[in-house]
Amino acid sequence: MTTGQTLAPDRIARYRQAERAMWDRYGLEPTERFIDLDAPVARLRVLEVGTGTPVLFVHGTAGPGSLPPLVGELNGLRRLVLDRPGWGLSTAIDFSGHEYQAVVADVLSGVLDALEISRAHVVGASIGNVWALRLAARRPSRVDRMVLLGGGPLVPDVRIPPFIRLLTTPVGALMVRLPEKPRVTRMQLRQLGHGASVDAGRIPTEFFDWRTAMTRETGSLRNERAMVRTIAGPRGFRAGLTFEDEELARIDQPTLFVYGTSDPVGTVDVWRRVVDLLPHGELRLADGFGHAPWLDDAGWIGGEVGRFLADGG
Repeated sequence: MTTGQTLAPDRIARYRQAERAMWDRYGLEPTERFIDLDAPVARLRVLEVGTGTPVLFVHGTAGPGSLPPLVGELNGLRRLVLDRPGWGLSTAIDFSGHEYQAVVADVLSGVLDALEISRAHVVGASIGNVWALRLAARRPSRVDRMVLLGGGPLVPDVRIPPFIRLLTTPVGALMVRLPEKPRVTRMQLRQLGHGASVDAGRIPTEFFDWRTAMTRETGSLRNERAMVRTIAGPRGFRAGLTFEDEELARIDQPTLFVYGTSDPVGTVDVWRRVVDLLPHGELRLADGFGHAPWLDDAGWIGGEVGRFLADGG
């Protein structure tokens, strides 16, 4: 099978083995598909589970391998997990050569075109929230309902998270070239509000193994650093990434925002204001949950997401 990144076959095999173990833990057998886009030029991978109403998942820096726990809770839907450009086995694109708010909408609409899907629910996480909202703003006919999980760079008053800021520095350049050991992943999860789940063993070993394989066998974090350097500067997120109030007020799709109260990205007050700007926005607070709230309790998050998407069925 051809793949999106130019990687040696043994590296691809090791990455797939670690990824497969994560999906196996939740009893899921996704099928794999590669999509060729012309504008921007990219070869992207999508993993698909189930049938029914399509739901496109756009991950954040936790990566696509973090999503099986949530995907496993959403039965009765056609669940489509995209490897964002440069992640997993998808090729990278040069974000510096594009207007960010335009290219992310182009990528997602191109994915839907290739999958022959005219309209879908979209679930974003972290920076994936920006992608979902930009698609809704620029291609409103393509998006049915949206779910935004965790804080993200949606408005100017959200500060750059420490890990993302670190990626932009020379230290970040070194960091993304080294395999991410499980102890480092645990430290990052604690910084993102998941300390209780780490201590209780709620985050499975397979996730840590996948993160190690992802950093050792693919260029995912190196590509993420290149993207981050185009959207984040010394003083904050660059113009064109975040949304002005007027833009949010024009996004008409029903939108559920799920925010863990231990998530350091943004604040409850910030996200209440954002949701109030959305004409059909709803906020769910997950007490004590972190930045990727499904890692703390996939059953609870999946229940909230599933009920919200079912309301549009």
